[in-house]
Amino acid sequence: MPSSVSHVYLSIKFKMPLFDICFNFTSSKFRQGEQSYIHRAHQAGVTHFLVTGSDQNDSQYAIELAQHYQDGMYATVGVHPHLAKNWQHDTLAKLRDLAKHERVKAIGETGLDYNRNFSSHEQQEYVFREQIKLAIECPKPLFLHERDAHKQFFSILKEYQHDIGPTVVHCFTGNQEALENYLSMDLYIGITGWICDERRGEHLHELVKLIPQQRLLIETDAPYLFPRTYKPRPKNMTNEPAYLPHIAEHVALHRGDSIESISDYTMNNTLRFLNL
Repeated sequence: MPSSVSHVYLSIKFKMPLFDICFNFTSSKFRQGEQSYIHRAHQAGVTHFLVTGSDQNDSQYAIELAQHYQDGMYATVGVHPHLAKNWQHDTLAKLRDLAKHERVKAIGETGLDYNRNFSSHEQQEYVFREQIKLAIECPKPLFLHERDAHKQFFSILKEYQHDIGPTVVHCFTGNQEALENYLSMDLYIGITGWICDERRGEHLHELVKLIPQQRLLIETDAPYLFPRTYKPRPKNMTNEPAYLPHIAEHVALHRGDSIESISDYTMNNTLRFLNL
C-alpha cells in the first residue's frame, strides 16, 4: 500500500471535496493502519464517506466507525443479498433499532444478486422487501445492490415506487435498458471503478453520458473493484477511498464534463440523497 497519494490525478486536478458513497470500511482489510486510509483519502480530497452495512453485526460496526470518525462519515444498516439466508425472526427489529442512530443515513445494502446466489432467490426477495418496508417506515433513503437480477429487482421496486424515498442503485454495471428503467423511477445511479475496467466496463463509457447530472453519484466500493487504469497499482490491489478522484476523472472524461463540475454536482447530489 503506498504511503502517500502522489498520483497526478489526485495531487493536481481534485481540489474540490468528494463523497465516497460506498466505503466497506468494516472489512478486515482496513484494520491494519486504519487511520492511514482516512488520511490518504483526505489528502486526495475525499472528505465524506458512507460506510455500508452488510448484516446486523456489520451494520453495528459501521455505526461505531462513523461515530468514531464523526465529521464526514456516515453509515447504512442492512442485510446484503448474499447474506439473506442469515435473516432471523428478530433481524428486522434489530435493524430498526440501529436505524435510529444519528449517524445512520440509509437502509441497505439490500437488493438482489443472482450472479453468485449465496442465498436463494426466495430468501433474497423476502429480505429485500422487508428492508424496503423498513426504509419507508423510518423513513430513510434506500441503498441498493443488483447483479444479474434486473427484471425481478425492478419489478419489486415498482411495487413500492409511490412510497419509497430517495434511492440509489449503487455500483451500476448493467445495460441501457436497466439504466433507463432506473431513471424512469428517478433513482440515483452510483458509478464505481468498473468504468476503468477494460475487460468488462467499457459499455459504461457511453451509458454514463445518459445519467442526468442530478442523478449521478460516485463511489469506490473499497476494498473491492480496484480501478484498473490507476498507476502504479498497489501490490495487493486493495481499493481505497483515496482512488475516488481517479474514478471521478474517468467519469468526467466520458461525460465530457469538467473535473470541477463532477466534484461539485456529485457532492451536492449525495448531500441531497442522504438529506445532509
